[in-house]
Amino acid sequence: MLLPLSLLAVIQSFLSLADAQQSQLVLERVLDISTSALSNPPTFRIPSNPDPLFVTVALCAKTDNSTRFFLTNDTSISNPGPDDVDSINTVELVISSIGAGWRSNLFTEGGVLSVVKGSTPVEVQMLVSTTNATVVDHPLLGDTTSNQALVFSPPFDPAPLSQPTFPNYTLPSANLSQPSPPSTPSNFSLVLAPTSSNTLISLPRTACALRAAAPANRANIIPPSVSEGLWLRDPDGWRWQWLINGLIPKTNYTVFALWDGQLISSEPAYFVTKSATFNCPLAHSLPFCPTVSYTIPLAAPQGIATVHTAETIPDDVTNTLIAVMANFTTTLTSQACGRDEYSPLVTCADCQQAYRRWLCSVSFPRCGEIPATVNPASSDTQGAQVLLPALQTVKGGTTPRNPVLPAFGSDYQTLLPCLETCNAADRACPSFLHFKCPLPKFTAASSYGVGFIDSGEDGVVGEGLTGVAQDTYGNVWCNPG
Repeated sequence: MLLPLSLLAVIQSFLSLADAQQSQLVLERVLDISTSALSNPPTFRIPSNPDPLFVTVALCAKTDNSTRFFLTNDTSISNPGPDDVDSINTVELVISSIGAGWRSNLFTEGGVLSVVKGSTPVEVQMLVSTTNATVVDHPLLGDTTSNQALVFSPPFDPAPLSQPTFPNYTLPSANLSQPSPPSTPSNFSLVLAPTSSNTLISLPRTACALRAAAPANRANIIPPSVSEGLWLRDPDGWRWQWLINGLIPKTNYTVFALWDGQLISSEPAYFVTKSATFNCPLAHSLPFCPTVSYTIPLAAPQGIATVHTAETIPDDVTNTLIAVMANFTTTLTSQACGRDEYSPLVTCADCQQAYRRWLCSVSFPRCGEIPATVNPASSDTQGAQVLLPALQTVKGGTTPRNPVLPAFGSDYQTLLPCLETCNAADRACPSFLHFKCPLPKFTAASSYGVGFIDSGEDGVVGEGLTGVAQDTYGNVWCNPG
């Protein structure tokens, strides 16, 4: 007996409605939903997996937080709610202050995520993943000019320092080259906006909320496709690097990093552009000095380029630095490497890396200027100490710290290297090299930034005024190299 067409249509409609009420979440695929377009209560099936899964829910706008989410791996519960919570198999996925909630659990037979709609409709993203990507590191500021900024993504795919082993104790070349980048790198985008004219920090710290609010906040979303490419600065890992043009002098900016395929953004980082008269150009992408990503006292490159890279640095500067590095490596490997280890804590590879960072920091002086919010001639009414960066004025035409660099044509201020960069090389290298740093209590302050990372007391590591050379608010107190 054949069923009437009208009855078949009703059955099909019912099955479609049931499927809509319990959609399948696909592993590593973001699902966008709106609570206004779903029946009450909608439920979503979690795929089965032998390993723990991370379930994340992110709000895409500010809300009254009346919408609630419940998660279970108990297959006998088809629509988990408040009465089913046992804090073991069934939990409430509480939305935190950043506008997202997440939970890790075993779902060997699958599970269910349910939504109890609140009084205010809200756009939501959901993700089931094998990894926890709810904590995204800050973007890293390289440096700024009056109208440019060099910004890096958070690191990914760490590249630990390769330690040579017997019988081949070859160290990296003095003329270091970048290794091949990852074939499938993590993609990051930036969200950049003037700090004074945006409300981004008051939104949920989620990718969908920031993307949706970008147009109304004069924010630019900057994808990796317009970056300068991938760069390996240090063992922390690879980073995307962006050279951002068209900025306004002496303006504060806010920047977030968005990791493609993940729901939560990084915490914000801040920076301020230099004054309109600042004239030191940026330098970056120097394979022999991979951590150099700041402004240097060197005339701007000829032609259309506005920043220095390895192709525009004068040959005598490059060749001298590489020769010094090569001679140091030869001396280092003459005695200390191989079976006769000089330390149970550090190796020749550690020594070479620390020395390279120090050599680059003194070979390429960093330009800087007094922050716009600081007036060194005045003090606040509370008598609090104003912490100033380690700046030193250099007259135009003066031979720079690195005498191979040509003299800069105008006055500038140089941000002194951090004394800790020198001390790190001293600690990592064998004593027969006789590498020594100036003493904090005597001559160090004339050529280094002292007391920012370390206290300045002989033999004391840490306990400095800031604890770091640079923070996420755009303050840079000394040049770490």
